[in-house]
Amino acid sequence: MTLQYIELENLTVSPLNVRKYGAKDCDDLVTSIRALGLLQPLLVRETDTAFEIIAGQRRFNACQIIAEDSTVDPLPCLVMAQDDDAAAIEASLAENIERLPMDEVDQYKAFAKLIKEGRSAEDIATAFGITTRMVSQRLALGRLYAPILTAYRKDEIHARDIRNLTMAAPKQQKAWWALVKDDDSYAPTGQRLKDWLFGGAHISTANALFDVEQSGLTVVSDLFGDEAYFADSEAFWPLQNAAIAERVDACRTEGWADVVVMDVGAYFASWDYRSTSKTKGGKVFVTCTAQGEVDFHEGYLTSAEARRLDKVEAGTPAAPKPELTKAGQNYVDLHRHAAVRGDLLKHSDTALRLIAAHMIAGSSLWAVKADPQKASKPEIAESLETNTAQQAFEDERQAIKTLLGMEDMALLDKPDSYYARPCITVVFAKLVELDESDVLRVLSFLMADSLAVGTELVEVLAQSFETDIAAAWTIDDTFFDLMRDKQAINGMVAEIAGDNAAKEHITATAKVQKSIIKACLDGTRTPQVENWTPRYMQVPQQGYTDRSGFPDPVQGIEDIAIAAE
Repeated sequence: MTLQYIELENLTVSPLNVRKYGAKDCDDLVTSIRALGLLQPLLVRETDTAFEIIAGQRRFNACQIIAEDSTVDPLPCLVMAQDDDAAAIEASLAENIERLPMDEVDQYKAFAKLIKEGRSAEDIATAFGITTRMVSQRLALGRLYAPILTAYRKDEIHARDIRNLTMAAPKQQKAWWALVKDDDSYAPTGQRLKDWLFGGAHISTANALFDVEQSGLTVVSDLFGDEAYFADSEAFWPLQNAAIAERVDACRTEGWADVVVMDVGAYFASWDYRSTSKTKGGKVFVTCTAQGEVDFHEGYLTSAEARRLDKVEAGTPAAPKPELTKAGQNYVDLHRHAAVRGDLLKHSDTALRLIAAHMIAGSSLWAVKADPQKASKPEIAESLETNTAQQAFEDERQAIKTLLGMEDMALLDKPDSYYARPCITVVFAKLVELDESDVLRVLSFLMADSLAVGTELVEVLAQSFETDIAAAWTIDDTFFDLMRDKQAINGMVAEIAGDNAAKEHITATAKVQKSIIKACLDGTRTPQVENWTPRYMQVPQQGYTDRSGFPDPVQGIEDIAIAAE
């Protein structure tokens, strides 16, 4: 039987392996192997295509899991010879297990003793059938403070933390152990332990652009020796920055249009850049993380730069560089605005015209829209078209548009249709030509067009103007179709046909009650009142039950009316 180091992909589980269940339950081995390496060789035999694992399936599975996110070295394997029988295999295993105890602390102590006797790590590896690297890992345990090593042997400290603690100075290890023993203190573990050891700035030697050995900087490594960090992160940055500057100069020499070194920690959002060749003016963008990892993103332009390049290639002349910067323009704009706004307070006639212009054309601060007068049913919309006030309003719309020279444009934005708003300065110039009465006429129309339907303000104005709603509205079938409350309909019967009629037909259907009202209106039945108007269309508005929901008449409406006059 010989010891060989075999790549993971060349190993497979033998059908003769006695372990049939539980082989995938190897989380404990993953942690141990990741932190301390493979402790015991696998027992394999050679086939035509691979090496079959006779013993060590769980260790093999654990190494496969580790290989998913990191590199795994060839595994130590005891390869059975063709003439190996079961007894020989058993004896060989027993001998190897005796020679290499499973407890890694025992291994460390044994190896340390042999080192003192003059044996090299290579000699020890050969004698025990393991790798030189594993010997070094075990000897690294000698860096640990004795109480920490004892606690680890008792399973009181995680293998991951042991790995990190091997990078700590003796003073740091003692300080950490003091935190562990202090019930009132917190001893960091895992990633927090690494942050604690390196003051939050653990910079890997793999990120250095300079020669680490020639730099003379102190480096500490973990138990495996494959993760090394700079002991002094502040000393790292001058050397790293010098190396970055050297690389930047090299990029410029290579012919890149520019090399942009971004701030430390800045993220290169590739979607905000366009890949551009060196011959077309592509640049190099350099990013650097807080841990010193540097990336050179070659051949890019910002999206804005790429668009300018497209215009140049299309023959569109590049926009001239503005005389003022954005900040300078902002300064000038703000001071001019303040001066003009102050003068506007003294010119109410101009302000009046500006209000109308803003209502018509809008601006970044104005968004005035006409009420859509949205009807919930088609028959309601048809009924509204017969309203004489509605007809007169649309006639006024056309007259105002003619007054402003806007025959082909809408005055206010209709929510359900799009139109191009006119230029506000053009509208203002037209309004300046009109006299006060015409400007007030335009404003009155715009305000009326943007008065919201169904609001209390409509009722306030109706009471203030003492509006005769019945003069514009004619009762129609749509009104009757929408009346569904029998108590309210009975109240209408009482008003137009009298209380006796209402009592007589109190149990009649709504259809019968409505027919009585219609008969009074068309003269086939004598009404009790002339020119009857439903309470809903009176001013102030009222209902026929306590459930109407209409507000009480507006208090102080007389004062509003006087002010309006």
